[in-house]
Amino acid sequence: MQKNFLLLAMALFALASCQRQPQQSVPPTVNKFFDNNIQQIHTLQDERNTSQLLPFLQHPQAKYRQEAAIAFASVQDTVAIPQLLSLFADTTTSVRYAAAYALGQAGSSKAESAIIAQLQKERRPKVQAELLEALGKVADSTGLSFLASYQAPNSTALAGQAWGLYRAALRQQVNTQGLQRGVTILASDAPYEARLAAAHFLARAPKADLTPYRQQLITVATSDEAAEVRMATVQALSKIRAIDKANFLTGIVKSDPDYRVRLSAIRAMAGQEFSQMQDAILAGLQDGNINTAIATAEFLQANPIGASLGVLQQALQEAQDARVRGNLIWVILRNSERKEFLSNRYKQLYQNAPYTYDKAHLLKALSGDFANCSFIADEMFAAQEPVISTTGMDALIIMRQLPNFPKDLEQEFADIFKKAVGSGDVALVGMAASAMRDPRLNLRSMYNDFSFLTDAQQKLILPRDMETNIELQKAIDFLRGTPATETPQNPFTHPIDWALVKTIPVNQQVLIRTVKGDITLQLFVEDAPGTVANFVELINKDFFGGLYFHRVVPNFVAQGGDKRGDGWGSSDYSIRSEFAPLRYREGYLGMASAGKDTESNQWFITHSPTPHLDGRYSIFAKVINGINVVHQLEVGDKILSVELQ
Repeated sequence: MQKNFLLLAMALFALASCQRQPQQSVPPTVNKFFDNNIQQIHTLQDERNTSQLLPFLQHPQAKYRQEAAIAFASVQDTVAIPQLLSLFADTTTSVRYAAAYALGQAGSSKAESAIIAQLQKERRPKVQAELLEALGKVADSTGLSFLASYQAPNSTALAGQAWGLYRAALRQQVNTQGLQRGVTILASDAPYEARLAAAHFLARAPKADLTPYRQQLITVATSDEAAEVRMATVQALSKIRAIDKANFLTGIVKSDPDYRVRLSAIRAMAGQEFSQMQDAILAGLQDGNINTAIATAEFLQANPIGASLGVLQQALQEAQDARVRGNLIWVILRNSERKEFLSNRYKQLYQNAPYTYDKAHLLKALSGDFANCSFIADEMFAAQEPVISTTGMDALIIMRQLPNFPKDLEQEFADIFKKAVGSGDVALVGMAASAMRDPRLNLRSMYNDFSFLTDAQQKLILPRDMETNIELQKAIDFLRGTPATETPQNPFTHPIDWALVKTIPVNQQVLIRTVKGDITLQLFVEDAPGTVANFVELINKDFFGGLYFHRVVPNFVAQGGDKRGDGWGSSDYSIRSEFAPLRYREGYLGMASAGKDTESNQWFITHSPTPHLDGRYSIFAKVINGINVVHQLEVGDKILSVELQ
């Protein structure tokens, strides 16, 4: 009795003590990388260490087999193909899915027959879809025939089939049966994902004549409930031969509620007479979204023949945006017989422009007149702002590539390119080297020797100047007439900061303040830990504050993060590409690069689905608030700050 009483008293005392003392809680796990095995797998992925990564494909725990398979999507070593194929027999769905994704990323035809065999017995829709898309990435004619004739057993697999056809089209693999299948999927009541994939497939199908499917495509382009499907279908309309093409495209320009569809209709008019598309051009230049106006002006620059000078000069007077004005000026100069008079007027506009990016647009505009080449070159070499010098070089290259370029200016341009290579400016060097290997320019005969290229190459600092290094080597090989040198791998200089990664929760948000408004992101730390850690490290250093969006391609991307402001600014290190089974959709963030494993500090935000970037550029975040701001960004818009939330 006393013993029981004593035990009860001790229990009550212990309970009271617990109530009096604050509870000691274990810090929550913020992401999956507190698991040492997962961290090791991603470290080996980052190091491209195939030999030590392979054993994880046979690990007793499925989650590690899955992580290792996804890792090989970034490593892309064909040595791993046999073991990845063996995972098709795995009993865990997520492992088979990861293996299919990694095999597609490896891009080897060695996997084609095994993927087809697995499709004939796979029962999980998610895996079926990934196998079908992977098949599109590796298929030859046999795989393409299987893909085109495949009878999808469910809507998920149907979307996978459409994406597989799209991936094959990117590799120039298209057949008639596939085109018919794509149109059938697009024009049906298939789910959004399948229709989106089919629309992009038809838009990308090389040399396809879609005239037989005219009515189905017009119906989808004007009535599909999803703007993303309409815009890709409108792009496909460019592959239709019809005398009234400009009429129905003009109707889309004037009526569709989404600016991305409207500007896609403008772009689809290539090859039409200016008189046929004049109404659409004017509507595009006056569009409420600046990206449509810019895209329209760029379309005119790409299609200047027959453009009415009176119409363009009136549009120029009404245009407020410097980029629109610059493109219109280029077309006016190109088509006018009063080039000298107009060039002098536009040079004054250039000299008086108050903002750097405005000056750059106007300098580029002057390349519409061959007589301005010396003026542009002088401004390019004298400029203190990289944006001016880089745009000047871009303008000269555009001028030099025009089909009626004067023969008596060829040597002058060759000398300008040589001087640019010797300037030491990474942008001028890289751009001039790229131009030199254009076979249309016949520059091989313009130089007595090519030592100036190797001299410039030796002055580069790697990995910072890797993009310029690649361009120089390609130019050297071309001018010497020797086989192309294998692109050098970027050195491994920036291991993942795991201590930093472990502080980043899976729902970590970032606020980007711009002159146009605020944009809120959510980071994907579990999919791209090295990329996210690098981004957060730069945020902590206030790297991005005060920079500009230096590149905006309407209905594609808005790009920032460059200290130079011209797209050629990199850090003194590079990070490794990280590819996970994610897709670029509207408002997704990716890392800009000059090729695999060359990323550093530049990033972009997508305006719409851009599936050709999937698996080629690291995805590390998405916009969760402020997408309307993204769609209003222009070149030269300032980033006020980037902050962790």
